[in-house]
Amino acid sequence: MKFEVRKYPEMSWSLSRHKTMLTCKRKYAYDYYVSHNGWLNDADTLARQAYRLKKITNLEMHFGSVVHDLIYQIIQRVLNNQEIPREEAVVDEIRHHLNRSFIESTKKEHLWQHRPKHFTMLHEIYYSQTNQLPDHKIKKITERLHTTVSNFFASRSFADVLNKQQMRFLESEKFRYMTVDGVKIFIVMDLLYKDLTENKWVIVDWKTGKSSEEDRGQLAMYALYLQQKHHIESLDDIVIRNEYLLDGTHAEHQLTEQDLINVQRLYGISLEQMQTLLIDVENNIPQPIEHFSMQEDPRICARCNYQELCFPSLSNV
Repeated sequence: MKFEVRKYPEMSWSLSRHKTMLTCKRKYAYDYYVSHNGWLNDADTLARQAYRLKKITNLEMHFGSVVHDLIYQIIQRVLNNQEIPREEAVVDEIRHHLNRSFIESTKKEHLWQHRPKHFTMLHEIYYSQTNQLPDHKIKKITERLHTTVSNFFASRSFADVLNKQQMRFLESEKFRYMTVDGVKIFIVMDLLYKDLTENKWVIVDWKTGKSSEEDRGQLAMYALYLQQKHHIESLDDIVIRNEYLLDGTHAEHQLTEQDLINVQRLYGISLEQMQTLLIDVENNIPQPIEHFSMQEDPRICARCNYQELCFPSLSNV
């Protein structure tokens, strides 16, 4: 299928997009509008710059991403009857990825500048005056490394994967979406399977950080998608599970119809707010950048990828 270049992006919705809009509307504009088409060779300078900055990650996020990728690979190996790597080998692989991201950030910035999707740039390096990661962050990730891997192998959900004869697995870690009133709502589930013994659908979300009040709402959106996609009549047939790899616990939620009503209401209100930032709703054309207010909390700005655009005098380039 031929890729279509659109002047303006398609309107879509996700919980992460919603949270970005609430945190900082200027960041929201850069993420979802200004950076659009920034990957094209003939894109204008601002779009290319915004797209590069959008691709910056930080050490905690990159660690979580690497862990999720390796968990996916391990599960695929189990399902394909291949050898499962030892815990220490997985720890070494994560360490290798983290070291490579440090090297790419410090010694290969020129490659990231041209191909930001294919090379890693760490926020802690890009906006620092030195090519060093903060000691406290290195210590935190080092402490999490063995714990996270060990807790994954000991988790309830991985035990279910190993008991694969009693489970029917569906493709996970894939962008899915459902359409509501013509708007795509994006869903990314870490693991999805049906427990054939209990005759229940199980949605698993791996967490490499601490638990959050937002976890339940995220899972309710997953359940809504699953219910619509597979025509599941009762929510009692859906098990929602958060696996907290940091402390080795898991939390299962039995969602109610009210949970689904709440998340649908959130979506409706959020979409209305997003549409107030447009001059043309049908074509998703945004207001001028000045219409997107900037965050006033310097602590939030300090963690943002777009400092270079918002505060050019502080830029390192």
